[in-house]
Amino acid sequence: MTFLIILLSLAGLIVLISYFRVNAFLSFLLISIATGLALGIAPDSIIKSVEKGIGGIMGSLTLILVLGAMLGKLVAESGAADRIAAVMVRIFGEKYMRWGLTVTGFIVGIPLFYGVGFVLLVPLIFSIVYKYRLPAVYIGLPMLSALSVTHGFIPPHPSPVALVTLFNADMGVTLIYGLIIAVPAIILGGPVFSKSLIGIQGAPSALFQPHETEQNNLPGTANSFITALFPVFALILFTILPYLVSGEALKVVHFLGNPSMVMILALLLASYTLGLGQGKSMTWLMKVYEDAVKDIAMILLIIAGSGIFKQVMEDSGVSLQIAASLQELHVHPLLLAWIITAVIRGCVGSATVAALTAGGVLLPLVTSSGTDPNLMVLAIGAGSLMFSHVNDSGFWLFKEYFGLSVKDTFRSWSVMEAIVSVAGLTGVWALHLLT
Repeated sequence: MTFLIILLSLAGLIVLISYFRVNAFLSFLLISIATGLALGIAPDSIIKSVEKGIGGIMGSLTLILVLGAMLGKLVAESGAADRIAAVMVRIFGEKYMRWGLTVTGFIVGIPLFYGVGFVLLVPLIFSIVYKYRLPAVYIGLPMLSALSVTHGFIPPHPSPVALVTLFNADMGVTLIYGLIIAVPAIILGGPVFSKSLIGIQGAPSALFQPHETEQNNLPGTANSFITALFPVFALILFTILPYLVSGEALKVVHFLGNPSMVMILALLLASYTLGLGQGKSMTWLMKVYEDAVKDIAMILLIIAGSGIFKQVMEDSGVSLQIAASLQELHVHPLLLAWIITAVIRGCVGSATVAALTAGGVLLPLVTSSGTDPNLMVLAIGAGSLMFSHVNDSGFWLFKEYFGLSVKDTFRSWSVMEAIVSVAGLTGVWALHLLT
C-alpha cells in the first residue's frame, strides 16, 4: 500500500504541474499534505513537517542562492561575463566550447557544493549562449553533469565524506577511485549525451543576460576572472588551510570558509571591483541586486516546495521501509547498494539524504559481506544521482534557469543524471573486478 501511495503522489504532482498548470510550489504543498495524511502522519503534525521541510532545505540554500544570484547578476551587468566568455572562446574555440566548460565544471565542482557551483557557473554558460547564439541546454548540460558527478562521488562533498567515515573507508583511496569513475561518467552524461539535445529550445532566464557594452568600458580580463572565480579560489584555500593551522586560527578558517561567508566576501569584493571601482553608483549597484532577488524568488519557493515533499517522506518512515524491503533481495552488495539508494533518491529527491539513509541501512551488510568499503561509498554515490525528477531541487533549478518545459527537463536533466548514475555503477563494478 505504501508503494502505491508514493506512486500516486508522484503521479499527482506531475499531473498538477504539467497538465493543470498549477504553480509548482502550490503543487508540492498540496500533494505533500495529502501524501503525509495518506502515509499516516497525524494531522496536527503535517504543518510541522511542512515548516521543517522548508526550513531544512532553505536554511542551507537561501543565502548561497540569493548571494550567488546577486554576484551573477553583477558579473553579467558589469560586462565581466562578456569578457570571460570572449576569453573562453578564444582559448577553446567555439567548436570545443562544451569540452572547455566540462573541464571547468569538473575542476570547480571538486571543492564546491552543487548549489554554489550552479549559481556561480550558470552566468558563464548564459553569457556564452547570448553572445554566440548557441543552444543553452546543449552548451550548459556538460558543465552541470560535471558538477553533479563530483557532488555524488568525490570528497569533500557531504555524502561521500560521511559515508567514508561510516564505513571506515580510506578517504584517499575513495578519492582516487572516485576520480577514475567520474571522468567517463561526465564524458558520457555531458558532451556525448548533449549532442542529442541540440534541438531543445528553451527560454533561458534573463537574469544573467549581458547587455551590449563598449569593449573599452568592460572590466579588465584579470579583474573579471578573479572577481567571478573568487569564491572558487577561496573555498579551495579554506579546504586546504584546516590541515595547516590549529587552535584559534582554525576557528577563523572554519568561519571564513563557510560557503555562505565566502559568498558574502565575494559579493563585497565584486561590489567594488565590478561596481563602485568601475565608476558605478551605489544606486545602480543596489538596483542590480534588487532585480536579482526578484528574478530568483520563484526558484526559491519551488526549492522550498521540494523540501516539503522530502520531509514528508522522511517523517512518514517510507524511506526506511523501502530500503528494508529491498535488503532482502539476493543480489551483490554493490548492486544492492545502488538499487536501494536509487529508489530512496526517487522518493525523497535529495541525493545527500538518499546516500546517508542508504548508508545507515547498508552498514551491517558491508561489515558482514566483506565488500570493499571504498567501492561501497561510490556505489551509493552513483545510486544517489539516479531518478532525479519533480521532487529534486536540482531538477527545478535546471528547469527554471534554462526556461524548459517539464517534458524537456526530463528529456535532458533527468536522462543525464540517469546516464552518470549507471556509468558510475559500471565503473564501480569494473574496479571491483580488477581489485
